[in-house]
Amino acid sequence: MQRFHIDVIKGKGSYYQLGQQAGALFRDSPLYDTHLKRREKSKKAYRMDVKKAESHIKCFAPGLWDELHGLSENLNWGFEEVVHEYSGWQQDWIKSGCSVLMKNGYFARNYDYHPKTYEGRLMIWQPVNGYASIGVAGRMIGRIDGMNEKGLCVGFHFVNRKNPGEGFTCSVIARFLLDRCATTAEAVEMLKEIPHRHAFNYTLYDVAGNRAVVEASALGVSVREDANDFACTNHFETPEKLRENRYQLTESKERLQHIFEQSASAGGPLEAFYRFNDPSFGIFKKNYGSWSGTIHTAVYDPVNMKVYFGAGENAVPLEINFKEWLAGERYPVTKIFGEVDTKERFSHVNSIS
Repeated sequence: MQRFHIDVIKGKGSYYQLGQQAGALFRDSPLYDTHLKRREKSKKAYRMDVKKAESHIKCFAPGLWDELHGLSENLNWGFEEVVHEYSGWQQDWIKSGCSVLMKNGYFARNYDYHPKTYEGRLMIWQPVNGYASIGVAGRMIGRIDGMNEKGLCVGFHFVNRKNPGEGFTCSVIARFLLDRCATTAEAVEMLKEIPHRHAFNYTLYDVAGNRAVVEASALGVSVREDANDFACTNHFETPEKLRENRYQLTESKERLQHIFEQSASAGGPLEAFYRFNDPSFGIFKKNYGSWSGTIHTAVYDPVNMKVYFGAGENAVPLEINFKEWLAGERYPVTKIFGEVDTKERFSHVNSIS
């Protein structure tokens, strides 16, 4: 078993100030050296049109452009370098897993990926001109999953990398939704307008219990809102999108069936957490070397504005009262510790005492 941690980072201020804060903390972290090495590969891997990126970002979440400026200042990188690396415009995304259950007033989520790509930052973020949110960071300004102050919960699920288009990657898209959308309906409409780089499912759940699975790719968007669409893994299901699936879907479909089976007895958010976080229930994955091992489990409760969060497997869930933090209460936790059954290393971890 390998022990690791997730930093809990809290911030309130303008987007520019939040970008400065994120950049300063990032520069002092072990992850910074990893991103510097990746930066050399990124320069050669893809090109981007900064003006196009600016136009789209300012259309969907204009504050993020200021956050990128703040990030640039404290990283001492040129602004175009920061936009190229972290704007989410025309970047690649390696395959991953991820599972979700949306019912009974909660949004239960496992994030499955490779440890070396994990940034290990749980952000509790309140920008001046956008919705506050709590969620795990990805690609610096992006979010892997999260819930905003209006009670909208967002997650994504990799489907395919083939036939990429000119557009944004998943984590920045999730941030757009959290920062600007109050309901599932608003998020669905935004997802129809956003240009998508790769094929992903986006799962949406709001405080009123409205849910949707949005199957999105460069080839178009389909929306699933039927009564049975309360769980999601890593494949498309609408007929017009089936041809975009990967050839090997057995594991994704089996995991989806496990979620359906467990949903009948996962009554409340804590019970859902344990069923997602305990490998014996068939949802938690250990395929870390294949880019699909579970790294964190989060259950978002939009009605009570709470999050139950755990790092690694069989974790003791940490309860975070987002409502109290928004009201000005201090939240003292700065790190969350956990263990995973792998020898793969985390880039954001040097050593843990």
